Amino acid sequence: MALNIPGVVSLSVFYTLTLATGIWASWKSKKDQKNRNPTEMAIVGGRNINAVIGLLTATATWVGGAYINGTAEIVYLPSKGLLWVQAPVGFALSLVIGGFFFINPMRSRNYVTVMDPLQEIYGNVMGSLLFIPPLLGEVFWFAAILASLGATIRVILDIGSSLAIILSAGTVIFYTLLGGLYSVAYTDAIQLVFIMLSLWICIPFALTNSVTESIYHTATHKSYQAPWIGKIEKQYLGRWLDDFFYLVLGSIPWQTYFQRVLSVALLRQARLISYLSGLGCFLMAIPSVLIGAAAASTDWNQTSYGLPSPLDRGESAMILPFVLHYLCPAYVSIAGLGAIAAAAMSSADSALLSASSMFAHNIYRKILRKKASEREVLWTMRVSMLVFGTGAAGLAFYSYSVYDLWFLSGELVYAVLFPQLCCALFIPNTNTYGSATGFLVGLLLRLLAGEPALKIPPVIQYPACSLVNGTYIQLFPFKTFTMLLTLGTIIAVSYLAAFLFKRNLLPRRWDVCNIIKETSTLIPLQQMEKQMGLQMIALEEHHD
Repeated sequence: MALNIPGVVSLSVFYTLTLATGIWASWKSKKDQKNRNPTEMAIVGGRNINAVIGLLTATATWVGGAYINGTAEIVYLPSKGLLWVQAPVGFALSLVIGGFFFINPMRSRNYVTVMDPLQEIYGNVMGSLLFIPPLLGEVFWFAAILASLGATIRVILDIGSSLAIILSAGTVIFYTLLGGLYSVAYTDAIQLVFIMLSLWICIPFALTNSVTESIYHTATHKSYQAPWIGKIEKQYLGRWLDDFFYLVLGSIPWQTYFQRVLSVALLRQARLISYLSGLGCFLMAIPSVLIGAAAASTDWNQTSYGLPSPLDRGESAMILPFVLHYLCPAYVSIAGLGAIAAAAMSSADSALLSASSMFAHNIYRKILRKKASEREVLWTMRVSMLVFGTGAAGLAFYSYSVYDLWFLSGELVYAVLFPQLCCALFIPNTNTYGSATGFLVGLLLRLLAGEPALKIPPVIQYPACSLVNGTYIQLFPFKTFTMLLTLGTIIAVSYLAAFLFKRNLLPRRWDVCNIIKETSTLIPLQQMEKQMGLQMIALEEHHD
């Protein structure tokens, strides 16, 4: 296949527009900074981001390259189908739950990152340990996005994926480094418009192609493969529910989410952004569902792709770019490529900003250099962006293993970090002993359950664990079980430790975490903070 010159030109225009928007947003952030804290300007936009921009960037953060590609792939797979497309509903519910329960306590105490309440309640040592799963998740996520984008550009434009990865990573790192959240938010707004328009332009061509049967017929009738509506077999119900709860609850404790809802001025705006972005995520999945349905309804032997089909060649992960390339005219597939590039970059910049924000604010400022100036913290954040971004770009060349590592780190965030955040925000008097024990329990249980994609056999075989083609598959909802056990461990050990020390059943000198001393001063301090938070919320609502 020859180099697609119009496609290269089109993609160059998109990258230039994105970069220009990021540079302009960086200039705007400096203009709006005035007397505001420069670090907070970079991390949460000085808590003054426009509400409409906040809504667009929150939606674009979730509607990434993996979201639109993965949705199309699951609909296409005969073993899955539409009933296994859980992300649209899962993310929507996650954003509603986050807006209803989590935004208020995070805003009332003026937190900057998701790690702040964990460090405040459990200390810096535990904070540094709990920082590891989300950091790995963000870096692996960035790498996986770059790998997916590189593969897509190779299919449509016949450009080496290495060049695409380097160009995309360089663009994202540059504009994120310049303007922080302002650059990320405004470029996300542009990218979301690209995604929406480009994919919908491609839909009519894919559905009306002569080699594609009616998706209404193939939804329930077998044609070239099983019906794309899919089915949930009884033995897989536990796994389906486990994945669903993982998406709903495991999507909350990420800095990318809190960065958006902490960046606007008013509580009502933050909640509205959370609710409406959930609706936006659901609606943005529709084009990908239709593309996946078109792929499942296509006679691939009549296309230039030929046989075997993408499924038989093990290339189902690329089904969305294949539909754009083989079922749409060339100029239309170029528009679709713009959508994929936009979706990838809108998630990549968020992951990069999230990782560097937590490192600079929670690790460097609070642990390594407690007396660091604002300028020093800001430059630390920029250097960490460069390091994390470069490292992720290097990992992107190992695409399959990076995806698997991202899934594992994301599950660790669900099993370990979500219960820690719930306890820190909602359950009084949990302490460092409970946090540390919960961390170890959650980490061990998740790792001992194995990971088929990484060839890690399970040490713990839960009920209904099955051997399929030489690989053990856990059908029991072990991820949610691990999360609940971690939550119970944190609460039980926290109250047990406090009881033992308060009743002098254990010598006070063994209280290395000083929970008895902290309990006496922390309770009134928390009450004071709660009262101040309520007053701030009342003022916000009054001004609103």
